[in-house]
Amino acid sequence: MRSILVTGGAGFIGSNFVRYMLNKYKDYRIIVLDALTYAGNRDNLKDMEGDSRYLFYEGDIRDAAVARNLMSNVDTVVNFAAETHVDRSIHEAGGFIDTDIKGTFVLLEAAKEFGIERFLHISTDEVYGSIEDGSFKETDMLEPNSPYSSSKAGGDLLARSYYVTYGVPVVITRSSNNYGPYQYPEKLIPLFVTNAIDDKPLPLYGDGKNIRDWIYVEDNCSAIDAVLHKGEIGQFYNVGGGNERENIFITNYILEALNKPQSLIQPVKDRLGHDRRYSIDTSRVEALGWQPKYDLQEGLKKTIDWYVQNEDWWRQIKEKQAEFQRFYKKQYNNG
Repeated sequence: MRSILVTGGAGFIGSNFVRYMLNKYKDYRIIVLDALTYAGNRDNLKDMEGDSRYLFYEGDIRDAAVARNLMSNVDTVVNFAAETHVDRSIHEAGGFIDTDIKGTFVLLEAAKEFGIERFLHISTDEVYGSIEDGSFKETDMLEPNSPYSSSKAGGDLLARSYYVTYGVPVVITRSSNNYGPYQYPEKLIPLFVTNAIDDKPLPLYGDGKNIRDWIYVEDNCSAIDAVLHKGEIGQFYNVGGGNERENIFITNYILEALNKPQSLIQPVKDRLGHDRRYSIDTSRVEALGWQPKYDLQEGLKKTIDWYVQNEDWWRQIKEKQAEFQRFYKKQYNNG
């Protein structure tokens, strides 16, 4: 039996990955470690409770004692734990450096000590920066443009160094923009969907023409699965959905799907250092036999339907969580 420690497993992508793996591999055991910060939510894995193959542990990846204790009981680590929101990193960069770099260091030290068989580090395409034409390959220079992407780039390079220097069996994925169920509603798609449901303004940065490659979260989970089992140690793997669209396209699609007027769009001042376009070459991960399953239209429909059908989940956050309300007011200057 493969025993996997999934850090950040109560977050958006992490919880979807835990569910995906437990559903696919009946003989795997998963321990989730999560600090349950504002974006961590045990309800994201409520349907897994009662499964004897699943164990939850509340704790911080920066705590060496916690990392050592849990890593002594597993053979594999998948590290999702990170501060991830670009907007927050612009205001509060210190927490990103502390978690995304120092936390990764603590995990790598424990992995080295206990001889972990594979350490899969989850990263982002944002480490490459913005690109006008073409697509980034894994061998391209890193030019991160926000404290968030810089902290992730730092974690990536630290992880690679532990492979080169100590032989820790590290492999790294860099995915494009994920969307889907259980995404904390500060990110563009869940924020705009839930605001539109309530006929609230959709705060769209700048001219709305920034381009992202969108990947449905289940497709990212299947790519991580492929890299976990087939990826070459020491390598990086770009993971993208092949769905490059401007933010205004996504915004209009959401409004149309919910039968809401375009007058809900509220242009706001562009954020600092806003990358214009992300695009990544995914041929390396495709060589492992992986392909995305969902096109953008199908993935968006599933996502919108999920938020419509799970109001209790996101209303608990938007209407009752002080941290969400504090940040929303600070970021968009309204209540």
